[in-house]
Amino acid sequence: MSARRLEQSLAVALRNPEAGLRELDRLDSEQSLSGFIRCAWPILEPGQPYVHGWHIDAISEHLEAVTAGAINRLYICVPPGCMKSLSVSVFWPAWEWGPKNLPHTRIVATSHAERLAIRDNLRTRRLIKSTWYQSIWGDRVELTGDQNAKTKFENTKTGFREAMPFTSLTGTRGDRVVIDDAMSVDDAKSEPKRESIITTFLEAIPTRLNNPDRSAIVIIMQRLHERDVVGVIEAKQLGYDALVLPMEFEPERRCSTSIGFTDPRKTDGELLFPQRFPREIVERDKKVMGSYAIAGQFQQRPAPREGGMFKRHWFNPVRAVPEGTCFVRGWDLAASTGPTAAYTSGVKIGQTREGRFIIANVQRDRLSPGGVEKLIVHTAALDGKTCQVSLPQDPGQAGKAQAQYLIGKLAGYKAWASPESGDKETRAEPFSAQAEAGNVDMLIADWNEPYLDELCVFPNGQFKDQADASSRAFNELANPRARIGLH
Repeated sequence: MSARRLEQSLAVALRNPEAGLRELDRLDSEQSLSGFIRCAWPILEPGQPYVHGWHIDAISEHLEAVTAGAINRLYICVPPGCMKSLSVSVFWPAWEWGPKNLPHTRIVATSHAERLAIRDNLRTRRLIKSTWYQSIWGDRVELTGDQNAKTKFENTKTGFREAMPFTSLTGTRGDRVVIDDAMSVDDAKSEPKRESIITTFLEAIPTRLNNPDRSAIVIIMQRLHERDVVGVIEAKQLGYDALVLPMEFEPERRCSTSIGFTDPRKTDGELLFPQRFPREIVERDKKVMGSYAIAGQFQQRPAPREGGMFKRHWFNPVRAVPEGTCFVRGWDLAASTGPTAAYTSGVKIGQTREGRFIIANVQRDRLSPGGVEKLIVHTAALDGKTCQVSLPQDPGQAGKAQAQYLIGKLAGYKAWASPESGDKETRAEPFSAQAEAGNVDMLIADWNEPYLDELCVFPNGQFKDQADASSRAFNELANPRARIGLH
């Protein structure tokens, strides 16, 4: 605010205190979205005092960049309770129409639940219709009488805000498409629901823009799964600006964006919003949530920093395999190709004379059925005849025939096939227990990081092939069972 404008506002305040306060609100609001949020807060939350955090300024600055046309693809990941929905879905549309004098802007707002989309539509409409807002920007923003419903309202300058559930996003185009939590916690647990949401995001959202070169998509969410909307954006490198602010600061993941913003925190573990979520509250909530929820909802990554069933520091790196170690190579099979297909994986685990376990090698690739066969036979030749080979046998006659065929190709090796028993997590528990006890070494190699990346998101990750192959090898090594087709 310039000194001249402040002087004029103070003069008005002296003559008419009520008008002066409105003038100060107008100046603060037109200067920044953050200022508008401060001023407008009592209209929507009269019973709750406004609590400011620097992250609100960061969110506001990035939304201002969208308004200015500097950003047209943005996702914001912050923990629950940090005003993400109010800031993006409610205050920002009202700010663009009034303080920024852009009443022609058309907003399509969506969420995983229709009731949440409607809730924020009603909040925005209530704010715009308030005496406070109309007394300052009523000459710019007047709602029409013929389209003023809870799901859609328009103004006399052709702008509108429409709310709809994410999976029913059809028919309407906007200058802004705001996606507020496209996926629920329950949706994240269901692969069919996740894939349906991803299909909507990739195929329907781009067609909902008025001007593909200028209109903006803004996503606000908390991370729930490796393959949620943000996970797909990152995997496909879709070119979004990313404002990611975890509850507890992790220096190696410090967020920096195209508008020159950098997470200002310095200390590992420093809290995002201590004014509202002090340390004792965060620790209390973490005890209830569990590691997966903490990782996604608090830390904005779909796997715990130190792993879930498996943690990185449980595996002791070594440079050589001790003499006399006995090995089993466990396989998890897939016969498919393409960039999103499942992998075939073979993990070689040994037990030393002292009783320790060592992960000695991982083979992993997307292959055709013929390629899978060649990989298994070639790997057996590399491992040598002292390394036993354990293959999964799928249910039914076809699975038995495949297992017998592969065992036939491994004539001369100690190879067998057996059906899987129990779910993936149950099969992984013995291996996890020995790793947690510090009894598992890992030979240093270039496959280490991809292998640990998968184990540390198991069982929530998109792929489980290396974990399944490890469980098979370990369980056969530690607890030999009756074997089908033993050579």
